Amino acid sequence: QEWQNPFATWDPRDFCNISEIVLPMDTYWSPPVFIVERVNGQNPELNYMVLMHNGIFNSTRPFQVTLTCSLIILKFPFDTQMCNLSIASFLYPVTDFVMKTRRTPAEIMKDSQSFFLTDGEWKFTNLSIIEYTEMLDDKGFSVVTYVITMERRPTLYILNLILPTCALYLLDMVVLFGPSSLEEKINFQIAIILGSSMLAVILNNSLPTSSNKPPIIGTH
Repeated sequence: QEWQNPFATWDPRDFCNISEIVLPMDTYWSPPVFIVERVNGQNPELNYMVLMHNGIFNSTRPFQVTLTCSLIILKFPFDTQMCNLSIASFLYPVTDFVMKTRRTPAEIMKDSQSFFLTDGEWKFTNLSIIEYTEMLDDKGFSVVTYVITMERRPTLYILNLILPTCALYLLDMVVLFGPSSLEEKINFQIAIILGSSMLAVILNNSLPTSSNKPPIIGTH
């Protein structure tokens, strides 16, 4: 965060060339902001800000939060999800308080990719920024929304679910139309049914549940 207070300025030449100082957050007014989608998280312990001689305040506070996001898992495990991270301040209307992004989406995207885990289940693909005014009780409030796009890496699900399922169905077709006797076919069918049931249990535990429509892979 960066903002300016014209009443907190000085000439460095009058104070031993001191051009900036570090102050606690409660020393001067600081912008109160909230994360709209936040459901859980840890508040930062870095409660300090830097004051420049020209009245510019700079505060860097790391947040680790859990957000709520609506998932569309119809194409699981080949799905792409878009989640919003909205930063707003509902204490001051837009006539008194306006938030703007200092960096472009491309710059933030580059920094985000350096912090995001590269070997996890998700691949961070895109980030866009929307600045708008939210109307509440006939008052407008400034909101900045970061739209985060992530793509799921399906390799693990292909190896553990899709390939074994296809192998069982192929084995079922081979046994069904093979030259085996009826008794052997029945034994093979029972074994295949048991294997399919185990895979169904594993699939049920692996599928995400926070979606209105079930994935195609879970309905076939």
